[in-house]
Amino acid sequence: MAWGIVSSQPMNQNELFNRTRWRLASWYAGVMGVILSLCGLGVYEAIAHAHWVTIDRELKSVAGTLHDSIEPILQQPGKFEPEAKRLLPDICLTGNPCLSNNSHLERHTLSAIHQGNYYVRLLDLSEQLVGVAGTMPPGLLETSGTEQWQTLKDSTGKRYNQISISLHTQDNYPWGYLQVGRSLQDFDNYLAVIRWILVLGLPVTMGLVGISSWWLARFAMQPIYQSYQQIQQFTADAAHELRTPLAATRATVESALRMPHLSPSEARDILGTVERQNRRLTQLVADLLLLARLERQILSVQHQLCCLNDIISDLVEELAALAIAAKVTLTSEVRVDTPLNVLGNEEQLYRLVSNLIINAIQYTPPGGQIRVILDSSEEQALIQIQDTGIGIAPKEQTRIFERFYRVSSDRSRSSGGAGLGLAIAQAIVQAHQGSLTLSSVLGQGSIFTIKLRPEGY
Repeated sequence: MAWGIVSSQPMNQNELFNRTRWRLASWYAGVMGVILSLCGLGVYEAIAHAHWVTIDRELKSVAGTLHDSIEPILQQPGKFEPEAKRLLPDICLTGNPCLSNNSHLERHTLSAIHQGNYYVRLLDLSEQLVGVAGTMPPGLLETSGTEQWQTLKDSTGKRYNQISISLHTQDNYPWGYLQVGRSLQDFDNYLAVIRWILVLGLPVTMGLVGISSWWLARFAMQPIYQSYQQIQQFTADAAHELRTPLAATRATVESALRMPHLSPSEARDILGTVERQNRRLTQLVADLLLLARLERQILSVQHQLCCLNDIISDLVEELAALAIAAKVTLTSEVRVDTPLNVLGNEEQLYRLVSNLIINAIQYTPPGGQIRVILDSSEEQALIQIQDTGIGIAPKEQTRIFERFYRVSSDRSRSSGGAGLGLAIAQAIVQAHQGSLTLSSVLGQGSIFTIKLRPEGY
């Protein structure tokens, strides 16, 4: 066999698979990039929403505390009572000078206000400014007190969140509005850090995803590449096997055409040669078709009762003449007391054992022995074909069940084999949910063991 017909180059050196690998890795990385981007955006929005809700809750709590503390003291609408100044000692009323020390204000303002990021504004019923307290942002616009929540910006571009609450006098008359605002600088700084983390982290993550995609694409495509190589090998081997009988037929026909006259005996010889080559082609095509059907499970295993005792007995009797012609001894040994039955296809099981016995006969030198043993072990039916043939080297045992593979190409070719017998046997065993194993010692012989599940288990 010429095994060098098909290139064994690595997948990375195969342009088709290398290009497909790039595409697969690119698609995977692209999809993962979109997913990660959406997840990052979702996480960012969730964090922003959670912090915003916390700020709103905190601002509402502070405003509620001030409202509940100031409202019982107010007596006249729009007029800030002197007693209320104890609650906001740093308040600066409209029209009055505001001379205060920031440190002094921080010591006397309410605990929520003296942190430096809150301000308070008081509006009368006409929404005119009555007074301010806390850290008043520069250039902050005056707003209506009827709108409860507002987000504002000062002259420096800093953002503030503001809540407005209605105030009433002791007699429950409308007094005006209380506006409490909070700086969002810490919130904006925190979100800026999160955005930088996402912006810088996404390319790094995508780089890792890209490397992982390239690595995983290789593993994902490895079985496909192996199947591709097997198909290439099979195509080359099938072409090689078909070429031999076709070339022989063509040479025979061409030689006959060059003869001016053909005697009846010469014509018969030519026709006999063509018939032999045609029979070889027909058998090769039939074997390939059987293998394809078995692997695609087109030939379903018929659930009929098959007696292994009868199959082995019939085969040993039928192949005795072939063994005698090869000058080897063929015997059978049944180690079970009762008939051993299995559910399966009798024709396929017959072909299975027949292929193994014929293979043993072909590879056993004259004077050798072949034993076909039927036994059972651990709820399994065992069929062993033992021979004292040439044996199989360890490096070849892993490939012995491949299509067209032959340990001795010249010897098997002289017997008419194409190297499909063991491949067909393996396919039949697998179709019957069994196993076929080999144990061989070079120069001493081989043992093929078939394990099938008997009927009733």
